[in-house]
Amino acid sequence: MFDKILIANRGEIACRVIKTAQKMGIKTVAIYSDADKQALHVKMADEAIHIGPPPANQSYIVIDKVMEAIRTSGAQAVHPGYGFLSENSKFAEALAAEGVAFVGPPVGAIESMGDKITSKKIAQEAGVSTVPGYMGLIEDADEAVKISNQIGYPVMLKASAGGGGKGMRIAWNDEEAREGFQSSKNEAANSFGDDRIFIEKFVTQPRHIEIQVLCDAHGNGIYLGERECSIQRRNQKVVEEAPSPFLDEATRKAMGEQAVSLAQAVGYTSAGTVEFIVDGDKNFYFLEMNTRLQVEHPVTELITNVDLVEQMIRVANGEPLSIAQSDVKLNGWAIENRLYAEDPYRGFLPSIGRLSRYRPPAEVVEEGHIVRNDTGVYEGGEISMFYDPMIAKLCTWAPTRAEAIEHMRNALDGFELEGIGHNLPFLSAVMDHPIFISGDMTTAFIEEQYPDGFQGVELPADTLRRIAAASAAMHRVAEIRRTRVSGRMDNHERRVGGDWVVTLQGEEFAVKIAADPEGSTVEFADGTHKRVTSNWTPGDQLAELQVDGDALVLKVGKIPGGFRIRSRGADLKVHVRTPRQAELAALMPEKVAPDTSKLLLCPMPGLIVKVDVAVGDEVQEGQALCTVEAMKMENILRAEKKGVVSKVNATAGDSLAVDDVIIEFE
Repeated sequence: MFDKILIANRGEIACRVIKTAQKMGIKTVAIYSDADKQALHVKMADEAIHIGPPPANQSYIVIDKVMEAIRTSGAQAVHPGYGFLSENSKFAEALAAEGVAFVGPPVGAIESMGDKITSKKIAQEAGVSTVPGYMGLIEDADEAVKISNQIGYPVMLKASAGGGGKGMRIAWNDEEAREGFQSSKNEAANSFGDDRIFIEKFVTQPRHIEIQVLCDAHGNGIYLGERECSIQRRNQKVVEEAPSPFLDEATRKAMGEQAVSLAQAVGYTSAGTVEFIVDGDKNFYFLEMNTRLQVEHPVTELITNVDLVEQMIRVANGEPLSIAQSDVKLNGWAIENRLYAEDPYRGFLPSIGRLSRYRPPAEVVEEGHIVRNDTGVYEGGEISMFYDPMIAKLCTWAPTRAEAIEHMRNALDGFELEGIGHNLPFLSAVMDHPIFISGDMTTAFIEEQYPDGFQGVELPADTLRRIAAASAAMHRVAEIRRTRVSGRMDNHERRVGGDWVVTLQGEEFAVKIAADPEGSTVEFADGTHKRVTSNWTPGDQLAELQVDGDALVLKVGKIPGGFRIRSRGADLKVHVRTPRQAELAALMPEKVAPDTSKLLLCPMPGLIVKVDVAVGDEVQEGQALCTVEAMKMENILRAEKKGVVSKVNATAGDSLAVDDVIIEFE
């Protein structure tokens, strides 16, 4: 077995590989850019080597720099993780020339299956059903438009060397095909160093289901079930689960056998994933093969009890698979939620900054319950604009899908994260959505259910009452603490009254609190009661309560006159006032937001790629105004209405912060 492995990656996947290597007694080497000097993967590895400036195309994907780090460290093998150089055949060739083992497939398999154009041709030749498309090289936007018309809109423009939603655009007309072609090329070049684009028919209402395969160099190949990855945004997976709630055993077997046959046809070794789209009649179509470890591999590990990273390392060491297809048993259900540094209230735009608070729920391994959190960050660390916005992958396992979802809800409620915009509220909303709960979702789920973006969650009446009762009880505790600190009265509890008015989500509840040593009984105006018990103390940012015997977990922040409460996707301002204070508060005028209708504000920290208009230009609704790049993704900002440009405050190459004014209108 290898003595030392270099991980040619960063973030959570580098940390994930390090954990398995340590378990196997193998020393690890991390590489890092200037931006990652204090990163978690650097701290976890046995040694770390600096490889350049923050941009990936000046550090992590520069083969010569990575090779020099390998020579310096004396590593005998390299695990590429996913993204970056993981599907780069030139990197695999360089390793082979150096006599260093690549923890992945052979060069030939990478070239034939890792390239999405070539893989589709091979799949077609092998008789695999594929989606209609054009696999040849596309020279320019005009040719892209011509091909799109031949295939028929809508079409998908995809980076040949792409993955993770990078370099992908859906076009419904000629203008979108032209714009999408250029943006896809730019993203592909920046993310993968390969700007080739291909076009295929975009199949509406599909489910995205993929098969995990594992092959060795001795002719053995198995599949480890499937993963349902239909909850996607901008072609980027957000929620994954295993197994799929849609497949039956016959379809699973057919897809698995086809995936293994395809892998073996190209001499594939190591772990890989064959992706399919599946229609409502369970017809499946080959999309592509990812010749690497997938982001969502933990859910497969949780239902099979197979460590895929360990298997990859053993295969790279020349060992035959120790498990056969008959040994693979799917046990229970696993769900993964990807936690991103993206603000759901601002159209899921990237968010960067310092993690002022990062407290994931405790990891648990019990007979009927597992909580796992794969992460590459820590409290006090920075989320950089240079890399993927993923913060963590939160996973739960349980014997049934319903139980796995419930454990995920509780884990999300207990996940404390402050300092940046993040998608925790959105993930909680998905876990409670009836369509997700039913398992009857497609890749259009987010687009269809949140057509105007995510605006938060409206909690049902009973949940509001539970939170109102909990907030009143917490406020009473806080008031007692305040009177003790002031020292103005010996009987602090007598000084704190029992009548309060709680307002939240536009609702108002008049309550009376009767407290005792065990907790509080909260009486509502209609005569109903709720019993609240908790060990919460003022200043705690996580409150774990029992309301009428049922658990309630709240994230708690202090605001004047109450709390900022976050629970199950809702972000609430909860005011707890005396009846007289509530009377007066009702008379106060609401603060009017400033008028920004004549300004184009930068929606995220990022780099201006280009500005499409000049002073004096008349713009139409929907017209492209400029392009901002952040976290490897290009975002085209468009005019919300007709207007005339009066001032342009930014030029290509400028770095802007959130809400910086880019363009002003008359």
